[in-house]
Amino acid sequence: RALTGCVAGGGEGGPSSSRVFVVRRDQDIYIQTLRKLFNESHGIFIGLQRSEEELAGKSRKAQLVQVSKNYRSVIRACMEDMHQAAISARDPALHSQYSTQVSILSAMELIWNLCEILFVEAAAAGPLLLRLLDWVRLHVCDVDNMVREVLSSENPSKHELFWNVVDVFVLQGRMDEARHLLSKEAGANPTSVNMFKILDDLMKKMPVPSLGNTQTLTEMELKWQHWHEECQRYLQDGTFASNSHMESICKILLGDEDAILEKKELMTTWYHFLVTRLLYSHPTVKPMELRFYAQACMDLFLGGESSPEPLDTILMAAFEFEMHQVIKECSIALSNWWFVAHLTDLLDHCKLLQSHNLYFGSNMREFLLLEYASGLFSHHSLWQLGVDYFDHCPEYGRVYLELHIERIPLNTEQKALKVLRICEQRQMHEQVRSICKIMAMKALRNNRLGSALSWSIRAKDAAFATLISDRFLKDYCERGCFSDLDLIDNLGPSMLLSDRLTFLGKYREFHRLYGEKRFSEAAKLLLMLMTAHIAPCSFWMTLLTDALPLLEQKEVIFSAEQTYELMRCLEDLTAGKSDKQKFQDDDVENMKVEMLRLALARNLARVIVKEGTLDGS
Repeated sequence: RALTGCVAGGGEGGPSSSRVFVVRRDQDIYIQTLRKLFNESHGIFIGLQRSEEELAGKSRKAQLVQVSKNYRSVIRACMEDMHQAAISARDPALHSQYSTQVSILSAMELIWNLCEILFVEAAAAGPLLLRLLDWVRLHVCDVDNMVREVLSSENPSKHELFWNVVDVFVLQGRMDEARHLLSKEAGANPTSVNMFKILDDLMKKMPVPSLGNTQTLTEMELKWQHWHEECQRYLQDGTFASNSHMESICKILLGDEDAILEKKELMTTWYHFLVTRLLYSHPTVKPMELRFYAQACMDLFLGGESSPEPLDTILMAAFEFEMHQVIKECSIALSNWWFVAHLTDLLDHCKLLQSHNLYFGSNMREFLLLEYASGLFSHHSLWQLGVDYFDHCPEYGRVYLELHIERIPLNTEQKALKVLRICEQRQMHEQVRSICKIMAMKALRNNRLGSALSWSIRAKDAAFATLISDRFLKDYCERGCFSDLDLIDNLGPSMLLSDRLTFLGKYREFHRLYGEKRFSEAAKLLLMLMTAHIAPCSFWMTLLTDALPLLEQKEVIFSAEQTYELMRCLEDLTAGKSDKQKFQDDDVENMKVEMLRLALARNLARVIVKEGTLDGS
């Protein structure tokens, strides 16, 4: 399903050129019109996983049959959309692609419907035939145009295809419709009225199994036997000898194999032949007897002229009740994992696959769901559906999700947040850190410091938070103001992630206090940043420069003790530099140092006078 081939040499580029061809897995997920199939079936799948398994017997079976019908209705709706797309497509290649998809979807529904009858509903003898008749009527549509053409004509009984349409109705067990058409022919041929009346009476009296418990199989078989004998009498009496069409219909009612096979072109498929043959020769067929009739009918119908197609093989496996073979053949024949994944999941809920484990540890249901979900993850938006499928794979789902979620391209912040939320909901801590680091790096490369800091905090990455904090401080030194104030003002406990982030938060707090004219609190905080060694030494000069306006205030802000601390910090800063560094420092830096010394000395003098005056009083 996934092929990567490398072809080196050859082509126009000569021996040195090389090309890589990549064939995507599950190409169907890129077909726009199939999106409905994937999206709507996802909701049905989730509903099934959450359904009440406590329901027992008939209630549970009815629930599962309804789920199966819901899946089929999605396939059919998708097929209708695809059919309309094929009609409106002007490009021949596109028209061909859509038509192919219609055929595939039609085959999918055909197989699913049969599996629903045989496995999910597990129809018993009697109702089984009625379900198979509905199945044939729904899916063998090749004759529908012919039926419409005859019925819409001015005089249907004179139409050249009239008897073909009557035969179609009889072959599909649509007796009321066949009788209605025959009544038109009887009205047009007064001489044959008696013959038509007898045939009409036989068709009317034909016993059919009931869906309810109104009659036992024995009663049904007895009625059918009496009716069969009556048909046999009329045929042997030559009642219909003068009308070959009606004689042929009577032979079909008797289940005559050759008479039914003569209508091969009207039935179009061997499985239509099978159901017609059962209807007129063995209407109370038991499920486990189907395999023998199915094989015989396929051999007779194909007659050695053609070998069975993949669809024939799949249907035969279903009639033989070989569920695993059905799944295997469908996996080979169909172009994506959707069908086998959902059908297997449904059969698993029917408790029909419990014993089948694969040799590498996972069961068949999980293996197919993992494959399907992996395919969804290669699509730019359908990957979100894949998450839920992995969630319902208890053995390996978590591992697969972890591997696939790391490969999702995080093109936008919105998509990253979506992926992050999925990981956080499932306590996937390693993936959360990885996503946050990737987004933080992207934001930093784009010089979006606020976003980068936010992602690094979310990742709890202290080293990266330190790096970004340094960038913030560097920007402040160059521009004289902070960017992303809202983020820095609301760091809260997150600032404790790293010392540098703590300093950034506290330094911003100093500026806020200063702006609010809370000079005394601002002074204490500024001094604490240096004395507690929260501020990096490289930033001390900036902090001391920030102290200048406070030292020059009319009111004395710094106490004598605080002033001495500031002096010590200044001397520590200048003493730490070698003579060579001092010589290389520019005049502005030297002037700052001199101004600070002067301001500190002045402030100390004012404090001593103020404190002395207070002591004296």
